Amino acid sequence: MGKNKLARFAENKTLPNVFQPTREEALNNYPLKGKWRSEVFKNHNPIVLELGCGKGEYSVGLAKSFPDKNFIGIDIKGARFWFGAKEAVEKKLNNVAFLRTQIELVDCFFDHDEVDEIWITFPDPQIKYRRTKHRMTHPDFLERYKKILKKDGIVHLKTDSEFLHGYTLGLLQGQGHEIISAHHDIYGAPEYEPGTPLLREIKTYYEGLFSAKGKTITYIKVKIK
Repeated sequence: MGKNKLARFAENKTLPNVFQPTREEALNNYPLKGKWRSEVFKNHNPIVLELGCGKGEYSVGLAKSFPDKNFIGIDIKGARFWFGAKEAVEKKLNNVAFLRTQIELVDCFFDHDEVDEIWITFPDPQIKYRRTKHRMTHPDFLERYKKILKKDGIVHLKTDSEFLHGYTLGLLQGQGHEIISAHHDIYGAPEYEPGTPLLREIKTYYEGLFSAKGKTITYIKVKIK
């Protein structure tokens, strides 16, 4: 492990907006479950999650643009989201936090109806059939999201994978969820969903790489039923 990673891990322990529970804590009534607004953000504003947040650019970008909402970036790789956590502290963004955990444990950290929206940004498409259950839009994951989302809660998916985009659309339609918007190329289309926040303006690190290579970026906005 490189010295930079070790230094980031060490600093994460000191940052007030970083939470790194153990798996045992997650599975045994995590104390912040149901209390993120009151205990962490000290307000009653909506909670928005970014799953697989990477370096945290999207979480931080949304937090800057929407001070009336609370954002939580979730990823297992703390050395990556250190960038976003550090920036948020330096810029005094009190409406963004970071949680280091596996995505499949997300319903261990949030109570029923505690979350208003979920962003899934550029996840691994897990193309091989034997990896199907690891896709972040697999029915098992959708059930986890449904547990913590408010009624008719929104899920956003941005991906460069046409495979994942198509798989997810078919699955959502088959399960009867309400697809609000679906775009096969958000930068090539003249317009996109008017109510969608900063769909083009905020880019993740990987989105920048994919766009530079000429890959199309797709988007789905769905109301989970």
